[in-house]
Amino acid sequence: MKLRHFLLTIAAAWAALGPLHADVPAGYYATLNGKSGQALKDAVHELTKQRTVHSYSSLWYYFRETDRQAADASRVWDMYSNKTYYFTCNGTGATSGMNKEHSVPKSWWGGYNESQGYFAYTDLNHLYPSDAEANSAKLNYPLGEVETVHFDNGVSRTGTPKVGQGGGSSVVFEPDARYKGDFARTYFYMAACYQDYTWKYKYMYTEDTWLTLNQWSIDLLLRWAREDPVSDKEKDRNEAVYRCQNNRNPFIDNPNLIEYIWGDRQGDVFNEGGSDEPGGDPEILSPTKDMYYDLGQVALGRSRSITFPVKGHNLTNNVSVTTYRYDTELFHPNVTSIDRAMACSTDGYPLTVTYTPNALGQHRTRLIFSDGGITGSFGIWLTAECLEAPELSKPVALDPIEVTDSAFVMAWEPATEQVDFYIVNLSVYDKDHHMVESEVFTTDNAEQTTLLYPTRQRNRAYAYTVQTSRLGVTSEPSNAIVLTITGVNDVHDDLPWAFITGEGYVLVKCAKPLHDVNVYNMAGQLVAHFGTLRNDTELRLPRGCYVFTTASCRQPAKLVVQ
Repeated sequence: MKLRHFLLTIAAAWAALGPLHADVPAGYYATLNGKSGQALKDAVHELTKQRTVHSYSSLWYYFRETDRQAADASRVWDMYSNKTYYFTCNGTGATSGMNKEHSVPKSWWGGYNESQGYFAYTDLNHLYPSDAEANSAKLNYPLGEVETVHFDNGVSRTGTPKVGQGGGSSVVFEPDARYKGDFARTYFYMAACYQDYTWKYKYMYTEDTWLTLNQWSIDLLLRWAREDPVSDKEKDRNEAVYRCQNNRNPFIDNPNLIEYIWGDRQGDVFNEGGSDEPGGDPEILSPTKDMYYDLGQVALGRSRSITFPVKGHNLTNNVSVTTYRYDTELFHPNVTSIDRAMACSTDGYPLTVTYTPNALGQHRTRLIFSDGGITGSFGIWLTAECLEAPELSKPVALDPIEVTDSAFVMAWEPATEQVDFYIVNLSVYDKDHHMVESEVFTTDNAEQTTLLYPTRQRNRAYAYTVQTSRLGVTSEPSNAIVLTITGVNDVHDDLPWAFITGEGYVLVKCAKPLHDVNVYNMAGQLVAHFGTLRNDTELRLPRGCYVFTTASCRQPAKLVVQ
């Protein structure tokens, strides 16, 4: 049976089960009991942060379980529009027009980065399939209630916020009333699970208090959570997410928990999540039987790993781990025996499985857990696909659009071959041409060819390049686009230079070294000659207007030194 057909068979079997919500695993919330205030929120953080981290490109496979309509498992449940979308037959996405939406905008914490953002970047507890038009309108605006409408599709609205909302943003995003509680519980989850993050944009989140949310946000989210109670749709999704990534949103399982941390019962001792009494039979809480992990597509010659917690309760000895049947030689767990004490700890044992293919094609195996005192054994599925390593062309970056004093939109041409996403490398320079910051952004998909940078400063210069990524292979950077304090210069092979000017200096930006450079004043007199100029070379010139020529460029460049 082919891998994709195999995955769809599992999906069909899950769909046939009907509603997914079930009893919370025994002992799952035991670590929360007896705690209050900050200690309670810290316990939620420790519980939720331990999960399986999937690749971003694999999320559509999991959306097929987490975000399918109950009445029609092939239809996508879109909380952002009334449009009808269906999952594609191969499980790799949805009909054209949908995005993978971070309900808590990834720009607020920095998006995909190894230091802190990687985990939140792929956390299904706040990632939802979204109509692309609604997603584009939402951008990175905070939640809120709209006073003056800018965009309204009947489900999602954006516009100016009501008084006291927005956290400094002039625009807010307001979901439909039937989903306001969903978003509120999602935002509370993020405030607990990622309370240790440094928040770049503090419209709603902040690291300055243990509550992680500022007061106007708490007031809004509490009201939405109370007015829109937990629905069967949320319970089904919470169960499906648990099957996919081994953690749950505790504010769906225990809605009243919100009140103990942010609401009317703040400071009271929590004891509603289940018994914390010792005893009971040995069991493995996660992973659960027959859940499956798709490691996605991997280029031949490369590897990909997945890490997920193995958590137990009342285990009497170590847990054995082994692969069984099919392509066992391609999937390698980092241990074959898990220490009982580590498995029974709050975090569990972080088991890593690495897929290293030696041939093209689709592969799978069973990962079997046994011993530990549990009765019998059980298995989960591991799947992956190996493809030829792609050859990626150099992208073409375009001049930014919608340039204002406070923002601009970086742009580039669509790739000419299949890619997974784009990488945008941005450098920021002060008026003394020193680089003060560098950032790396990734797009949500391969269809996105623009990226908003919402915090431009007029005394800063900006330069960006674009790369494509496919199966872990990254292209060479595009031409550099420079947005100076006063304007834009395109640096590419035909016009391979640009300048950042200031008081008495010129900073050269070039895609490759420039040779035989002459500098003339406006009277046509040669005032300087340089054999070679390299990127970020600083030139000191008196005030005036100059013309630069070089053997590397067909056209002269004119600039003014202040």
